Amino acid sequence: MSLSWLDISIFVIFYAVIVAVSLYKSRHETNSADYFLGGRQLKWWLIGISIVAANISTEQFVGMAGQAAGQVGLAVSAWQLTGAIGIVIIAFTFLPRFLRAGIYTMPEYLEYRYNSSARLIMSVLTVIIYVTVTTTAVLYSGATAMETIFGIKLTTAVWLIAGVAMLYTVWGGLLAAVWADLFQGTALLVGGLVTFWLGLRATGGASAFFAHNADKLHMILPRSHAELPWTVLIGGMWIPIFYYCGLNQFIVQRTLAAKSLKQGQYGVIFTAALWLLIPFAIVMPGIMAYQLYGSQLAKPDQAYPTLIRELIPNGVRGFIFAAIAGAVISTLASVLNSAATIFTMDIYKRHLNRAASEKNLVWIGRVLTLLFVVIGCFVAMSPAVQKGGVFTFIQKFQGYISPAIVAAFAFGMVVKRAPAAAGIVALLAGPAVYYVLEITMASVPYLHRMLITLGVLVVIMAVITVIAPLKEPRTLPVRQDMDMTSSPMAKVLGGAVILAVLAFFYIFR
Repeated sequence: MSLSWLDISIFVIFYAVIVAVSLYKSRHETNSADYFLGGRQLKWWLIGISIVAANISTEQFVGMAGQAAGQVGLAVSAWQLTGAIGIVIIAFTFLPRFLRAGIYTMPEYLEYRYNSSARLIMSVLTVIIYVTVTTTAVLYSGATAMETIFGIKLTTAVWLIAGVAMLYTVWGGLLAAVWADLFQGTALLVGGLVTFWLGLRATGGASAFFAHNADKLHMILPRSHAELPWTVLIGGMWIPIFYYCGLNQFIVQRTLAAKSLKQGQYGVIFTAALWLLIPFAIVMPGIMAYQLYGSQLAKPDQAYPTLIRELIPNGVRGFIFAAIAGAVISTLASVLNSAATIFTMDIYKRHLNRAASEKNLVWIGRVLTLLFVVIGCFVAMSPAVQKGGVFTFIQKFQGYISPAIVAAFAFGMVVKRAPAAAGIVALLAGPAVYYVLEITMASVPYLHRMLITLGVLVVIMAVITVIAPLKEPRTLPVRQDMDMTSSPMAKVLGGAVILAVLAFFYIFR
C-alpha cells in the first residue's frame, strides 16, 4: 500500500499532537508517585481508554484476527469477552485491596502479604517476561504489520515504533503514556470499526457476510477442538484472564493511579464495555479477510493487514496507519513504563539503593525505560521471535508465570494463615510444573495445562499451610488519604456488561 503526501501528513500531525500533549500534561512530575502513577489523580475515562490502548496491540490485530481467519473463527473473541467479565469481577475484589494498601506495583503487595523474597522473585520474573517476551513481541508484530501493509522494512519499522514510544514515555512516565493512550486508543477503535464497515460492504452486506461464514461464527467450539475447545471457557482460560486483568502491572498500573476507588471501578467497567467492540473491530474483519482474499494469505496472520491493504482508500490510509502504529506504540509504552516501575521500586530502591531520592528514582526509571526498549529492539529482530509466529511466541511463555502468580495472590487472599513459604514455593515451582506438563502432555491444550499447573500449586500451598501456618494473619498497610467509597451504580453497570457478554455468547453459540 502506497502512502500519499496527505497520508504521511496526517500521520505526522497525529503523532506531533500526541507527543506535544503528553509532554505538556506530564510537565510537573517531580517525584516517583508522579512519574510512575501519574500523581494518583487519574479519572475513570482516562483509565478506561488507557487500559484499552495498552491492551489492544498487533497481538490482536495480527494474532487474534489471524486465528479468526484460521481454525478458531469468532470463538477467539472469547479472550476479550471473558476478559470483560474478569475485569469487572476484579473491580470489586482485587482492586479495593490494592488501592487501600497504596501500592506502586504488584510485587510490592506480595511483600506485605508474604515477605521481601516473594516480592523480589515476582519482580525478577515480571521484568524478564516484559522485556524479553512482551516488548519484543509487540515490536515484532507491529513491525510485521507495517511491513505487510505499507512495505516499510522490518528493521526500520521496529526502530520507528520504538522511537515514537520513547519520545514521550522516557520523559513523561505513566501520565504521558495515559494521555497518549487517549488519542491512540480512540484511533484504534475507530480505525477497527471503519475497517469492519468497509469489509462488510465488500462482502455484500451483513446478511451476505453472516450467511457465507456461518461455520466460523460460533463462540462455542467442540470439546475436541485443538486450540479452543469449549471446556477451557469454564476452566483454564480464567487463569490468564485474572492474571492479565488483575495482576499484570502494565494493565493494573492505570487503576493503581486512580483518584479514588469509585474512579478506578468506573474506569475498569468502561474498559470492559469498550472490549465488547473487539469482535466487530478485529475478529470479524479477520473472517472477512479470509472470505475475500483467502487465496492470497500465505498464513492466517496476514489476514488483517491484507484486508487493510486491499480496502482502505486514499486519504484514509494515513489515519489507519496512525491507528495501527498507535495500537503498537501505546502497548509498548505501557509495558516499558511498567517494567521500569517494577525494577525501580521493587529491585533498585528495595535492594540496591534504599536511600535513593525521589529525583534519583525518576531518573533511574527514565534510563531503564530507554535501556529496555533498546534490548527489546534487538531481540525483536532475532530468529527466536520470528519462528512459529508471534501469537505462539506470546502464549508459549504466558503459562510459565500466570498460574504461579494467580496462585500466590488468590491463595494468600483467601487463606489468611498461608505462610511466606507457600507463596515463595508457588512462584518458584510454577514455571517448573508447567514445563514438565508441556513436555509430558504436549497434545493437551495449553489452557488445560495451565489449569493443572494451578491445581498442583494450590495443593502444594495448602500442604505447606497445614504444616506451618502463620500464628497470626499478616496485616496490610492502609492508605489514609484514599477515598474508598464504592458506587452502587458501578455494580449495576458491571452487571450490564456481564449480561451483554452472555447475550453475545448465546446469539453466536
